[in-house]
Amino acid sequence: MNTQAAPLNPEPRKVDSLLAHYGESHRHPVNERIHLIAIPAIMISILGMLWALHPWVAYAFVAASLVYYARLQAPALLAIMAAWTVLMFGLVQIMGERLLPISVGLFVVGWILQFIGHHFEGRKPSFLEDIQYLWVGPLFVVVTLLGRAGIRA
Repeated sequence: MNTQAAPLNPEPRKVDSLLAHYGESHRHPVNERIHLIAIPAIMISILGMLWALHPWVAYAFVAASLVYYARLQAPALLAIMAAWTVLMFGLVQIMGERLLPISVGLFVVGWILQFIGHHFEGRKPSFLEDIQYLWVGPLFVVVTLLGRAGIRA
């Protein structure tokens, strides 16, 4: 029989630390709203451009991204990101022959919006200090939307 009590203050999950740090530069309501639109646009644009290069390049990028999310030890967020990926692959298919120009357009507009948001925020984007925040941004969108629905992931 194990007589050890569970620690009173368990160590926070890495994902929680990353999201807290990311959130520090995304507090302005305009910046937050912009990110809720721009990050998904950038995600689909990257997937679309990679798909246009070759579908296996897109699959490899998504697989590596999902491995990153799995390493954060947040199974619910991993499942949501996997589902979001399936949705994005569907959108890529819908774009058909216009995939590349639509993807490039979404990429440019998405990043312009991001930098406008950070102008309101008065802080630089988090990925400029650590590239992994490019993968944390989509989690920020998910957690923010879940939080608005009263759900904690």
